[in-house]
Amino acid sequence: MRVATCRCGQFQATCEGEPVRVSVCHCLDCQKRTGSAFSAQARWPDERVRVTGEFRTWVRVADSGHKATYQFCPVCGSTVAYIIEGWPGVTAVPLGAFADPSFPAPKFSVYEHCKHVWTTVLGNEVEHSSTPSTQRRPGDGLHDVAGR
Repeated sequence: MRVATCRCGQFQATCEGEPVRVSVCHCLDCQKRTGSAFSAQARWPDERVRVTGEFRTWVRVADSGHKATYQFCPVCGSTVAYIIEGWPGVTAVPLGAFADPSFPAPKFSVYEHCKHVWTTVLGNEVEHSSTPSTQRRPGDGLHDVAGR
């Protein structure tokens, strides 16, 4: 069981089991959301994530054409969970919301065509991608929007 919280602590996401994906995203919108040079997040099947507390949502259309719905605390503004239309059935949680330095390392680094030149995601098992738009089909792994 892992618990992610907003900065003021009133909004949280409780995640059961291990994440199905841990990744870093370098897209410009993730940079804006985090206020950093990239974002890091983990994903779980929807049924293994429970959110509690008061939150608001904000929806945007990603460059993939899919809607991203962010759940954030109305008090402190922290994003604690989000869903992306192109990843049906999973909920993403920003790694920082867990405040756990021992959290499993990312295995994917995406949108590297937007990556700051001074950043590097290390690890022999990290898959690096500059493909701008990917989507997940249930039981089918990752595919770009064209289906490749």
